[in-house]
Amino acid sequence: MCMVIFAPIFAICAFATCGGYYGHLQVKVDCADSRPSNRSIVIDFGYPFRLHQVHFKAPLCDAKRHEILFLDGDYSSAAQFFVTVGVITFLYSLLATVVYVFYQNKYLKNNRGPLVDFVVTVIFSLMWLVSTCFWAKALTDIKTATKPTKVLLLISACSAQENKCTAAQEPLWSRLNASVVFGFINVILWVGNIWFVFKETGWYKMGHRYPTRSSSGKREMRQRLYSESSFEQSFDDAFAARPSRQNSFNQPGGHFGQQAYRPGGFNQSQVSCDLPQTYLGQPVSYDSKGGPQGPMIILNDK
Repeated sequence: MCMVIFAPIFAICAFATCGGYYGHLQVKVDCADSRPSNRSIVIDFGYPFRLHQVHFKAPLCDAKRHEILFLDGDYSSAAQFFVTVGVITFLYSLLATVVYVFYQNKYLKNNRGPLVDFVVTVIFSLMWLVSTCFWAKALTDIKTATKPTKVLLLISACSAQENKCTAAQEPLWSRLNASVVFGFINVILWVGNIWFVFKETGWYKMGHRYPTRSSSGKREMRQRLYSESSFEQSFDDAFAARPSRQNSFNQPGGHFGQQAYRPGGFNQSQVSCDLPQTYLGQPVSYDSKGGPQGPMIILNDK
């Protein structure tokens, strides 16, 4: 939300302070003779800073004539590139504001909106960085080219020692300096917004949905699996060591048979006559093959 509020404001401040600049400088030429001369020379220049097209008239002290001179340098590419980035950024910020406010559902649909916004934010961050650095270097060259002492070197009358040439007024650079400052503020603003836009993309959400385990987490998981496997192995060994119930029945002289058929272990006098009598025969019967089949119980109903 902060990006939506501040991006258009700083974009306007950046291209307005650069694109609307208009400055001038003034020099004076005093010839040694008494003949009248153009003692004051005012040179105007401004955006897009095609200084090689800025011309002015300078007097020739040895005759009643003037010469036409031009400044040096063409810095229109850097200035226009900086202003163009500012204008495009301003328009995109307005469009993004409308989408965020009125088309939030379509913006988040299929994750296309956040991805496009992330790519555009990265592109604008690079464009602001390149254009601001380019413009800052061009501004330094403009200050050098429009310095009054350097302009005096272009005038032929100032090469003679008997003539007096002075710098009357220098251009004001506060507005152009502010444009460079606003440019770097836009760089910081857009670069910082990359992280917030990236959090809205599917790449960030996918990374948090399937987080990667650290080395300590992997070590803890291996220890837990090893402990569980050791417990299962010890449990299986203990269960396998216990004799089965069927083996206890099949043993002819086993402990179970001794308790079941011990003499005196069953008292018939304590059984009511109304209940069926149980006849305990031989505890073990053998088939034709001679193999044990277990105890046999015969019930006689009265």
